[in-house]
Amino acid sequence: MALSCWFFWAWWLSLMLAVTAAEEQGEGCSAPKICGNLTISEPFWLPDWETGRSCGSLDFEVTCFKGTPIIRSVYGLKSGFAIINISYEERSLRVVDQHNQEALRASSNRCHIPSRNTSVKLTPPFKINPVFNMDLIFYNCTKPPAAHQDETLVEMRCGNESNAFVRAGGRYDGAGDGDYATEGCQATVVPVLGESSGEVDASNYEELISGGFLLTWQSPPAGT
Repeated sequence: MALSCWFFWAWWLSLMLAVTAAEEQGEGCSAPKICGNLTISEPFWLPDWETGRSCGSLDFEVTCFKGTPIIRSVYGLKSGFAIINISYEERSLRVVDQHNQEALRASSNRCHIPSRNTSVKLTPPFKINPVFNMDLIFYNCTKPPAAHQDETLVEMRCGNESNAFVRAGGRYDGAGDGDYATEGCQATVVPVLGESSGEVDASNYEELISGGFLLTWQSPPAGT
């Protein structure tokens, strides 16, 4: 009888330990985490590098790098988006395109301008907010644009002789660069936060890129 009781208590103890571990694992996933000065909570999550445990949809995985929360782009973490602020109520993020920001900061005599429209770097469930964002268009030209277009273009500050220009567009609509085509130039469209007046000063392109833009997201399906 004593032996059977011992087996029962051993079985019960192992069961309770398993239940406790499962509860702690669940709480570890659902509990908010801190990265820098931001709180990361559902649907976003930070990976546990020690256990390799996933806590949600990979679309909402956030990497905390040197105190900066980053979401990946389709081209990987290096070309990802640094999160400046999160509004869980409005399901919106203010982010900065790291690749564009670092390229513009690069110290050299040649221009490092964005080469891909921001829209192609994003995957669902993220979308560029069309209400608050404005278009900023960068031009990489093989020759100076026609004289009648010069008044709308700002020459970039990167070398004495440059065929790189930038201009302000209208409200972001995700239509691509078709409306901003200029002969002899490759156009790249990136979103930036506009002023309350709806105006954007293209000469401040570095500050505008560093200021970021707004993304919105759709919540993941239940169970992911």
